Amino acid sequence: MESAEIRRRWLSFFEERGHTVVPSASLIADDPTLLLVPAGMVPFKPYFLGEVKPPAPRVTSVQKCVRTPDIEEVGKTTRHGTFFQMCGNFSFGDYFKEGAIKLAWELLTSPQDKGGYGLEPEKLWITVYKDDDEAEQIWRDVIGVPAERIQRLGMGPNFWSMGVPGPCGPCSEINYDRGPEFGEEGGPAANDERYVEIWNLVFMQYERGAGEGKEDFPILGDLPSKNIDTGLGLERLAMILQGVQNMYETDTLRVVMDRATELTGVRYGADHGSDVSLRVVADHIRTSTMLIGDGVTPGNEGRGYVLRRIMRRAIRNMRLMGATGPVVKDLVDVVIDTMGQQYPELVTDRKRIETVAVAEEAAFLKALKSGTNILDTAVTETKAKGGTVLPGDKAFLLHDTWGFPIDLTLEMAAEQGLSVDEDGFRRLMKEQRDKAKADAKAKKTGHANLTAYREIADTSGTTEFTGYTSTEGESTVVGLLVDGVSSPAASEGDEVEVVLDRTPFYAEGGGQLADQGRIKLHSGAVIQVRDVQQPVPGVSVHKGVVQVGEVTVGASAYAVIDVRRRRAIARAHSATHLTHQALRDALGPTAAQAGSENSPGRFRFDFGSPNAVPGTVLTDVEQKINEVLARELDVHAEVMSIDEAKKQGAIAEFGEKYGERVRVVTIGDFSKELCGGTHVHNTAQLGLVKLLGESSIGSGVRRVEALVGVDAYNFLAKEHTVVAQLQELVKGRSEELPEKIAAMLGKLKDAEKEIEKFRAEKVLGAAAGLAEGAKDVRGIALVTGTVPDGTSADDLRKLVLDVRGRIPGDRPAVVAVFTTANGRPLTVIATNEAARERGLKAGDLVRTAAKTLGGGGGGKPDVAQGGGQNPDAIGDAVAAVERLVAETA
Repeated sequence: MESAEIRRRWLSFFEERGHTVVPSASLIADDPTLLLVPAGMVPFKPYFLGEVKPPAPRVTSVQKCVRTPDIEEVGKTTRHGTFFQMCGNFSFGDYFKEGAIKLAWELLTSPQDKGGYGLEPEKLWITVYKDDDEAEQIWRDVIGVPAERIQRLGMGPNFWSMGVPGPCGPCSEINYDRGPEFGEEGGPAANDERYVEIWNLVFMQYERGAGEGKEDFPILGDLPSKNIDTGLGLERLAMILQGVQNMYETDTLRVVMDRATELTGVRYGADHGSDVSLRVVADHIRTSTMLIGDGVTPGNEGRGYVLRRIMRRAIRNMRLMGATGPVVKDLVDVVIDTMGQQYPELVTDRKRIETVAVAEEAAFLKALKSGTNILDTAVTETKAKGGTVLPGDKAFLLHDTWGFPIDLTLEMAAEQGLSVDEDGFRRLMKEQRDKAKADAKAKKTGHANLTAYREIADTSGTTEFTGYTSTEGESTVVGLLVDGVSSPAASEGDEVEVVLDRTPFYAEGGGQLADQGRIKLHSGAVIQVRDVQQPVPGVSVHKGVVQVGEVTVGASAYAVIDVRRRRAIARAHSATHLTHQALRDALGPTAAQAGSENSPGRFRFDFGSPNAVPGTVLTDVEQKINEVLARELDVHAEVMSIDEAKKQGAIAEFGEKYGERVRVVTIGDFSKELCGGTHVHNTAQLGLVKLLGESSIGSGVRRVEALVGVDAYNFLAKEHTVVAQLQELVKGRSEELPEKIAAMLGKLKDAEKEIEKFRAEKVLGAAAGLAEGAKDVRGIALVTGTVPDGTSADDLRKLVLDVRGRIPGDRPAVVAVFTTANGRPLTVIATNEAARERGLKAGDLVRTAAKTLGGGGGGKPDVAQGGGQNPDAIGDAVAAVERLVAETA
């Protein structure tokens, strides 16, 4: 049974039994405690916590998931993988343990010709939480599973949470016995390789707090209702139904391995090392494709780093197996062709996914070349000191700066006869991870901090947003926090967070900054609002300071936004939509939105593009935008179903979470996007849009920054003033400025070349005199000297080599010349072959001189360069070189 059919049967089975089918959410987690979705229940977390009303009491989904804690084990075992699909059925206060258990057993054991998976009941083993008598009784007495095939296990394996604060509860796992060829008998408690877990039924009853590991955390209390969260690993079930040894041999991964063998000539099953590499490639390329498909781009932080790391592991393993050229596009295409049956959007976005993946491959191959040079230098330095171990900080530098996995450094160092200080490397890695974890932990809100907001939501409901049609209005204070703690009142000067039952204030979201303004109470109190956020879905929290009087919960209020700011932001937001569409028209659908910020009078827009946008294209985009403004197109918003929005061609932003009903903003016949922000009523209200330029903000992601309305006019007015001043200076018309300024710069460059030529001739002219002044030091012709300040390193090198060439080859010679450039001393030292036969090496001499100068240096035995911080020490450096020559000779 193919994976696509397993997925289809799952959804069909539960839909027929009253469950609402919910599409897979994006892999980009809509949760401050998570980078990526690690479990099938994550999108439903707000429903379990009671923050948001679920769309139905019963739902089902097949959720895309990514987990990377055990990334180093991928490929080494046949059980670890980074991407997987979790089939789930969920009950929000509807059925509980018995209902979930009955449904699971029916689907697993029903014959395939009747819509089930057809597993043999006698091969299924059950585990339950150690104290869960009810679950064991249902399995034994209601389902009929023999008591000897039911095992009780502890909190680690049979109590489930996401590893962060949130819903949790005891669970019951269904395991499949693969037979004696996979090890000893005794059930899951004895051998989890033979008895493979395929389905986990979580009885979601509690909310947990922060803590480490699977067992060390507090239970904060009961959830609002008893819920069911189950998860069946699609890949594991596919392994069983397809009769293969491991998940890498299932249909969606084996095809990737097959393509990798075609590209490398390596055969799967012939060698353990290459088998590991093939499995790594198959898993990581599939995960990379799915992440890029959901809008993740390679980077050095967060989920971007996760993507970059797994992509580079895949590319490295392909090269270890013999691939020499680019391979990513071929492998990605295989994934799209296979997974596209289950996720059609992969096929639609093929070009964009390919573009991002290929750009990252090119960047890594370039880094691989540069990093190899760095490694070669480090190996040379280590050997020169008589060492046999490459320092850990060098391995860390290669990993952190050039993206070298440690095992690649280990292998390349071993090829040159060195081991690597792995302990030192891992210590530095741990320090980096600990710092990152500490930073991340400091940024996370955690659920404990949201309790007050949830209590307000439970008591007063969500905030009604009136800002689409009003800029002010009557409201009531339903919640008040002072220093993050609920309070009945606040006094003048207090920093407060205020929740109103209805508000015209827009809470920051979708790239649009929050409104600012004032809340005036009927008592005369005034709150100056600086920011508005939604820490809990649907609850707008107004953050500000009490300027006058006392604020109390239940007081009547009148909320007024800063209309001038709102209008400026609305102009920027509408301009962002126009820019998005104009870029897509110019560059194609790969120019998909990757982020934005709409602030008063200006905006920035991030989009996918592997290369810089040519200036001519950016000019055309700007012209097109302003032509649309002149057309005076109406802007209107409409709420509709997500399916209807897609049918109408509305563009959605990657990573955004949308409900069943969405708001679609349409700008004439030019643009249509899903958007919850505020906009102008007509494009003529924008006045003018000026694109300031574009730049790279990461691999495959570009950023356009622009001004709108009065801000754009002021910018152009300043530019006009500058142009007028230049016209006066060069005595020419505006259209002549480029030619005249280019001519002036050309003359200046020619003059600089003449000056440099004169300086070089003067420096090189000193060669003869320096050579004639050679000093005999124990049979060595030692030439030392200084040249005028400002001499370039290149000219200094030429001079030293010229002097060395003037000394007869059979006479051992050392030439050491010094200068000062930009306030810092610089030296180049050269030796001829006769001197090197006497043990005099330029690199050793430079290091001695540079140490005296307060710096460092190095190079080859025949010529080396160094520098320092103290130009006053040049005389001492000359003496140090002479002493070393005398000692060595």
